[in-house]
Amino acid sequence: MRITRTYKSVVVLVILSALLITGCSKDKTESEDNELIVLCGSSFSNPMNELCSQFTEQTGIKFATTVSGSENHLPLIKTAHEGDIFVTHDPYLDYVRDANFLSDYVHVGYVSPVLAVQPGNPKKISSIQDLTRPGLKVALSNPEYSTCGEMVFALLEKKGIKDAVMKNVENRLLKGHPELCNLLKTKTVDAIITWNGVAHTFRDSVEIVPTPYEYDKERRVHIIGLNYSKHPDLLKQFLEFARKRGEAVFKKHGYVK
Repeated sequence: MRITRTYKSVVVLVILSALLITGCSKDKTESEDNELIVLCGSSFSNPMNELCSQFTEQTGIKFATTVSGSENHLPLIKTAHEGDIFVTHDPYLDYVRDANFLSDYVHVGYVSPVLAVQPGNPKKISSIQDLTRPGLKVALSNPEYSTCGEMVFALLEKKGIKDAVMKNVENRLLKGHPELCNLLKTKTVDAIITWNGVAHTFRDSVEIVPTPYEYDKERRVHIIGLNYSKHPDLLKQFLEFARKRGEAVFKKHGYVK
C-alpha cells in the first residue's frame, strides 16, 4: 500500500507541475503575442511615445521600446534580427532595404538642421555665416556619429567657413542632440545647430532662428516594418495606423520641412 500511495502522489505532483508550467508558458506567450518591439532613433522618442500610446489605447497592443542612435540599432537589425519596428531617418531606410529586411514603411515627417540660440537671441545671430563671428561659443553635432553633423559640415565647407566656425566650436563637438540643447539651456554656448524636432522639444529654453534651407538633400523620417517580425499581423495593423496618424503626430513635435 505504501508503494501505491507514493506512486500516486508522484503522479499527481507530475501532473500538477505540468499544468503549472503550461499555465506560465501560456501567460508569457499571450504577453509576447500582444507586444511589438520598437528600435527608436533617439531623436524620435517623444512623437513615437505619443503614437504608440494612441495605438495601445485603441487596440490594447503594447510596445517595448529601445531608444538609441540609429547607428546603434542598425547592427542589431543586420546581425541579431532584433525588433519589429525601426524608427529612423534617411539614409537608414536604404540600409534596411539593401540588407533585405524591409517589409513596409511609412513616411511621417522630416528632420532638418536648424540654427538655435538662447531665448531673445542676445547675440543677434541671424544666419549660419554669423557663427564665424570671433568670440561666439558654438556647439555642433559630431559628423562621425550624426547625419545632422554630416549635413552641417558639408554646408560649412561649401560656404568656405568651416575653419572659422570650428574655432568657435573648440571642443564642443557632441554626439547627442539633447546635449546640444542643454548647452543652450544652461547658457554655456551662444548657438547650436540641431535637428528641428529636438529644438522643438526644448522650445521653452531655446529659440530657432529662421534661415533658408541650404542643404543638398531633404531627410525624411520613417517608421519601418522589419520583415523578420514574429508578429506580421500586428505590425501591419500598426503601420496602417501610422499612415493615418503618424504625420500629424510628428508634425506636432516639430518634424516638418
